[in-house]
Amino acid sequence: MRKKIIERTGVIRDYDLHSGSVRFWYAAIYVLCAIMAVFAVFPLVWVVLAGFKDLKEFMSSTSIMPKNFSPAQFVKTWSQLGLAKNYLNSFISVAGSVVCALLFNGLLGYGLAILKPRGYGVVKKMIMFSLLVPATISIVPLFMNIQRLGMGNSFWPLWLSYGANAMYVVLFIQFFESLPKSMIEASRIDGCSALQTFFRIVMPLSKPICAVITIFAINASWSDFLLPYLVLRGGSKQTVMVRLFVFSTEQTVNADTMMRSVVFSMIPPIILFVLFQKQLTQNNVSAGIKG
Repeated sequence: MRKKIIERTGVIRDYDLHSGSVRFWYAAIYVLCAIMAVFAVFPLVWVVLAGFKDLKEFMSSTSIMPKNFSPAQFVKTWSQLGLAKNYLNSFISVAGSVVCALLFNGLLGYGLAILKPRGYGVVKKMIMFSLLVPATISIVPLFMNIQRLGMGNSFWPLWLSYGANAMYVVLFIQFFESLPKSMIEASRIDGCSALQTFFRIVMPLSKPICAVITIFAINASWSDFLLPYLVLRGGSKQTVMVRLFVFSTEQTVNADTMMRSVVFSMIPPIILFVLFQKQLTQNNVSAGIKG
C-alpha cells in the first residue's frame, strides 16, 4: 500500500490529485497540450485530405473534407512521378548515411574521448569551432572538390558528408566519456586492440547514443535537398526531395498533384517518429545527463 501511495506518475504524485487546485492545473495542462497538438497536426491533416481532391474541387471548395476518399488520385500521382525509383535512391542514401554517421563519427569520438592521442585537444577544439560555421558556407568548396574527384552523380558524397558531422562527434565524445573505464581497461588487459575494443566493447555499450544518431541521420538524410540536388542533378539517382523539386518547376503542375506529392515525401519521417519517438526522447535525455 505504501509503495502504491508514493508511486510517481511524473512531477505530480498520485496523492497530489486529491487536492482540488492540483486537479484544476492538471486538467488545464492537458487542455493546453491538446490545443498545441491540434495546431501541430492540423497542417499535416489538411495536406493529406487535400490530396484526395481533384483540381476543380480543390480550387472551388472551402471545406477541409473531400467529397470522396478514393486513393485513385494518389496511385495516379505515384505513377505519373515515377517515385518508386526515387524512393529506392533515397533509401540507399539514408542507409549509407547512417552507416557512415555511426562508423566514422564514432571512431573519431572514440579516439578523442578514450584513446586521446597526442594533440587530441587541438582536434577537439577545431571540431567545436566548426559548429559555429554555417553549413551553407562550405557548400561551394565541397561541391568543387566533389567535381574534381569525379564523384558527381554518386551517393558517396552524400554518405561521407554524414560521416564527418561535428555534432555527431560531440555526442559520441560526451557519451564515450561516461562509459566505465574498468571495462575498457579489462579489454586491453585481455589483449584487445584499439579497434577490437571499439567494436566489441564500446559500441555495444553505446546503443542509446547510436539510436539517437541513427534517427537524426535518417531524418536529415531523407529531408536533405541541397547537396543531393547539386550532386545528383539530372541523373538517374535523384532522391525523392530532388524529384519533387524538379516536378514543381514544370509548367504543367497542378496544385492537387503537388499536394499528393508532398504527402509521399512525409510518409517515412512520420512513420519514423511514430515508431521511435519514445526511444528518441529517452535516449536524448539519457545522453544529455551522461554528457
